[in-house]
Amino acid sequence: PEVALGPTADEARRNLVGLIQSGALRPGQRLGAERDLAVRLGVSRSTLRQALASLEQDGIVRRVPGRGGGTFVAREKIDRDLSRIVGVPALLRDQGYTAGSRVVSGAVVPPDADAAAALDLPADSFVVDLVRIRLADGMPISLEHARFPAERFPGLLERPLGGSLYELLEREYGVGPHQAVERIEVVSAGEDESRVLGVLPGSPLISITRTTTDGDGVPFEYSHDLFRADRTRITVRTHGAPASAGAPPARGRTVELRQD
Repeated sequence: PEVALGPTADEARRNLVGLIQSGALRPGQRLGAERDLAVRLGVSRSTLRQALASLEQDGIVRRVPGRGGGTFVAREKIDRDLSRIVGVPALLRDQGYTAGSRVVSGAVVPPDADAAAALDLPADSFVVDLVRIRLADGMPISLEHARFPAERFPGLLERPLGGSLYELLEREYGVGPHQAVERIEVVSAGEDESRVLGVLPGSPLISITRTTTDGDGVPFEYSHDLFRADRTRITVRTHGAPASAGAPPARGRTVELRQD
């Protein structure tokens, strides 16, 4: 529900917005102790909390619980550009973030029905099943579940898995992404996702299911990513084809947007 503000709290909110817009409070900066901030604005701490709650609801500030947490000026949303096929670490670096990963699990297992169909695998095949948490400036931004044909990538789990898998696969196995089909939905965070990504249960997440193929059109990746909707935006660049061009470009991606 929307935070209702009285006149004093609304004025405190506008003063905080003014400090952010003027550059006095910078993106990523910690606001400091509530007591000091309340004195700076000339309001009570309860009034300040109302103003901060409204700013948090609008995505202008973010609150980080626990030791070392606090209230911070929100950074710009991370731009998930679907017009190019690039790993999350490179995506974050290009936007000035420090990229990180936590490997949650990795195993060689039989594929489920969706992965087997997407990767065009026979019934007796195995996949490398990898789950990772992606971090931007040390904070969780996405939960990634990727599957790769195990026969094609022997020893993959023995490689360093904290960086870009696309770069790793190209370097170690000579396999690079050529085309990707991505289906996007808005879903609600369950208990597990909320705990991993640091959001409240029921918070909106951007769900991206991707099948990636190599230069020969052979699928080699089937993945499902959950991005925090409060920290991510989707960009798609499209170009009109010349009238004489009857075929789409060889390299690219198809995007399907859905909201249930």
